[in-house]
Amino acid sequence: MARLEVRKTPKLFSGGEFVRSESGRTYQVDGWNVPRSSRKDLRDAVRSARAALPGWSSRTAYNRGQVLYRVAEMLEGRRTEFARLIGRGGTREVAAAIDTWVWYAGLADKLVQLGGTVNPVAGPYFDFSIPEPTGVVGVVAPERPSLLGLVRSLAAVLCAGNTAVVLVSEGDPLPGLCLGEVLATGDLPPGVVALLSGFRRELLPHLGAHMDVNAIDASGCDDQELAALEAAAAASIKRVVRLDGDPSPYRALAFTELKTVWHPVGR
Repeated sequence: MARLEVRKTPKLFSGGEFVRSESGRTYQVDGWNVPRSSRKDLRDAVRSARAALPGWSSRTAYNRGQVLYRVAEMLEGRRTEFARLIGRGGTREVAAAIDTWVWYAGLADKLVQLGGTVNPVAGPYFDFSIPEPTGVVGVVAPERPSLLGLVRSLAAVLCAGNTAVVLVSEGDPLPGLCLGEVLATGDLPPGVVALLSGFRRELLPHLGAHMDVNAIDASGCDDQELAALEAAAAASIKRVVRLDGDPSPYRALAFTELKTVWHPVGR
């Protein structure tokens, strides 16, 4: 007897759960009904990311590296599915995304040595500057490559101990939304990452103006979107940076703050 295929229903990933937009709105992408996130969806995601921040940022860098490596393991197990979602060039893109997770997993416990320093002082003290997480980071993923571009930004943000609220590609959202299934089956604590789909013209102003978002990776923004995002972010004086290129310690260090600590020299 013939049976109907059970098709995937794309959902947002927020607070460790798979949810539909609270508004019930969707938009069409290649025959899929993709959730159209609302301002409330964004607020809920930021609230969950803020609640998850203390636990995630207080983990050892070594443990965060283990979690990122686990994400790479889970994505490796589903590489065929993701390559099919992406289409042409998908095999290479998924392989590069897996390698990016592994690269940042290895960087996690080396970031302090690369970004920190011992400062010379005229006194009987040791003076250290150490990078610490910025906080909740908004990530605007590139339209293309929809998976690899997202992973390059997200892995760097997590490597530094931040939590993330991600706007996935508007025109090709499925690989980004399905990444939530990989994160949920790994060791990443609930709330550390939110993946939202929808219309950027509706969401970017609220992401930029949200007082509980500490910085924004605008890698996926064009010049016009970047200008609008910077204008919205000006009131809260939050950092807005646009990064691109291959994995680099500087992508992770862009979302850290240097904390300087003094210690008296022991005798």
